[in-house]
Amino acid sequence: MSVLEVREASFAYGRREVFHDVSFSLRQGQVLSVIGPNGSGKSTLLNCLAGLLRPRTGEIFLDGRSQRALRARDIAKIVGYVPQNQAFVYGYTVRDFVVMGRASYIGVLAKPGRRDYEMADATIEAMGIAHLSGSPCTEISGGERQQASIARVMVQSPRVVMMDEPTSALDFGNQMRVIGMIRRLASEGYAVIMTTHTPDHAIMLNDTVALLDRSGALRVGGTDEILREDLLSEVYRTDVRMVYVKEVGRMACLASNPDARP
Repeated sequence: MSVLEVREASFAYGRREVFHDVSFSLRQGQVLSVIGPNGSGKSTLLNCLAGLLRPRTGEIFLDGRSQRALRARDIAKIVGYVPQNQAFVYGYTVRDFVVMGRASYIGVLAKPGRRDYEMADATIEAMGIAHLSGSPCTEISGGERQQASIARVMVQSPRVVMMDEPTSALDFGNQMRVIGMIRRLASEGYAVIMTTHTPDHAIMLNDTVALLDRSGALRVGGTDEILREDLLSEVYRTDVRMVYVKEVGRMACLASNPDARP
């Protein structure tokens, strides 16, 4: 059974339709890379899938249950969501911020226990940010905050991990570490959805790709089916070439001309 299923969903801000007739399903161990131009609605789609926005039409199912019938606490046990921009108002330490991911498993007046902190510490270590454990979140870099946000989601023990442009604030090395982490999550049985502006990330993950265009239409398929020169050139309004790079053993997405189409 699919852990996530979307049936003919659409969303609009007032009269401006963002996406329409979106249908797809996601099983455990599957990675869905969502690509598309700026303003196409990738983040809005993710917010709907995470239960932060409600589709205008259609239905979203989590573990076979309608999202509309689930409480926020129930959704949090199934879906872990890393937003594009994580605001830090208070100077929580990274460790305390990460352990907050256990909130859906802790009573309203209860405090995190030893097991919760052990999970937080292990996740922080796995993310390679143990040296930041005692640092205030307000005093670390944007990339480090992104890594802390991912760690916080992981301690939720969700079945679906959703990441909105998780590599946007990261340097090249840390981008590759996030891609490697997503691969590991899939191998461990998590379903993962990631939005990205970089088609090469979808190539490296080599699973399922969703292309959201400016009209609000979503095409979903395998890497070879969606990452085609004609589709990408049309959607991004620039000449795109898919080139096999022998030295790295994979295809790469390149712009043949940096000038955008009119």
